[in-house]
This record gives sequence, structure tokens and C-alpha cells, in this order.
Amino acid sequence: MIPAILMAITMLFILVNLYYFFTNKTFKKSYFSSALFYKLFYTMLGLTIGFAVLYYALSSYGTVLVINDPTGEPADHNFLEYLYFSGVTMLSVGYGDLVPVGSARLFSLLQASLGVLLPTACFMKALTSSGEKGSGSNS
Repeated sequence: MIPAILMAITMLFILVNLYYFFTNKTFKKSYFSSALFYKLFYTMLGLTIGFAVLYYALSSYGTVLVINDPTGEPADHNFLEYLYFSGVTMLSVGYGDLVPVGSARLFSLLQASLGVLLPTACFMKALTSSGEKGSGSNS
């Protein structure tokens, strides 16, 4: 019972913090585009699922992921395993519990690059848009 209450309180705390982040206008020149945020979110979600399908398809030709331990056994062959690996790769977390092998190594590098570059490009777009709005109001 106590763990369920702690989880509920924690989730509420996280939601309140996210709400505060997206609605608080502390800085006068701050700019948040919900459209840009949703575009980034859905693009990254789509890429994560897409790469998971790719890894799953590659696994029909041979081992794609191995467990990172001395035995080096292949990871379970199920879509959720590939989705998990795709998610931690896309978010550049890379826990190291699963290691890509073969052609999956190239695709995981490409995916990790996209996971770093897409949010950066989104940030630069928002920063550029913020600068344009700020310069227009001063004239």
C-alpha cells in the first residue's frame, strides 16, 4: 500500500513540475512553442518505434543484441526488448545492459546521433524563433 501511495505522490510531483515548466513565464523573452515540442516528441517517438522494428527485422537474420555479461548470450527475441534498446539508444542513455552486434551497431550509432541532433536542432529553432520575436517587438 505504501509503495503505491509513494508512486502516486511521485507521479503527481512530476506532473506538477512539468506543468510549472511549460506554463511559467518567468523570463519576459522566453519562448516555448508547444507545436515544436509536440513535433519533436512525436518525431522521436516515431523514430524509436521505427528503429525497434528495424532491429526486430534484422534479428530474423541473426543475433542483433547480446546481454552485456561474461556469457554474451543473445538477448530475448521479442519486440519489447528491441523497443527498450531503441528507447535507451534514442535518448542517449545507453545503460550498457544490451549491446548491439553485427549490422545493428551501425544503425544504433545512427539512431544515437539522431537522438542527440534532433533535440539540439529543435532548441536552435526555438532560440532563433525567440530572437526573431524579441527583435520585432523592440522596433
